[in-house]
Amino acid sequence: MAKIMTKTDRCKGCGLCAAHCPKKCITFTDTMNSAGYYPIKVEESKCIACGSCYTMCPDGVYEILA
Repeated sequence: MAKIMTKTDRCKGCGLCAAHCPKKCITFTDTMNSAGYYPIKVEESKCIACGSCYTMCPDGVYEILA
């Protein structure tokens, strides 16, 4: 089963991934990343690794592992 990996230091908190997630399992943390943004977090138990977040993210935060 595929799995989504995140590189939260790249996240600028735009919210495109969260808006397009069919399972609504992407939210934002309350801890700032090294770039000064509040990055996303993925609730892995709900994630189906569909790739919507990967497709929508302009900053290369997501990686899909097979």
